[in-house]
Amino acid sequence: MSPKSKGKTSWKYVRAARELRQRETQAEKRLWNALRGKRLNGLKFRRQHPYEHYVLDFFCVEQDLVIELDGSVHDSPEQAAYDEERAAFLRERGLRMLRFRNEEVEQALTGVLQKIIDTLSRSGSLP
Repeated sequence: MSPKSKGKTSWKYVRAARELRQRETQAEKRLWNALRGKRLNGLKFRRQHPYEHYVLDFFCVEQDLVIELDGSVHDSPEQAAYDEERAAFLRERGLRMLRFRNEEVEQALTGVLQKIIDTLSRSGSLP
C-alpha cells in the first residue's frame, strides 16, 4: 500500500465512521472546527475517516498524519493495550500519529494546533 493511500476498508467501518460523526464529543467538535476547510496551514483533514479496520478521529492524507483524541476510557490498561496495537498497525503503514487528551483540546486548543504544526515542520512536511 502506498504511503499516500486512504486505506482500504469495508462498509462496516464506513457506517461506523458515519455514526461517529453524528455523535462526536465536544473536543472533537472543537478540533474539527479548527481543522476543517483547510483552516490549519492549508492542510485538508478528514474526520472519523475509515482506514482498513479502524476509524481514525482525524486524518490528513497528504501528510500521512493521524490525530487521535482520548477521553478517560483510554486510561484503562485494556484500552491502552488496544491503542498501542492500533498505533503499531498504523506506523507499519507509514502513518504518523499524534494523541491529545480531550481536556487539552478543550482548554488549550492553540497549543494543540501548534504541536500539530511543529510536528509537521520538524519532519520537513511543511514549507
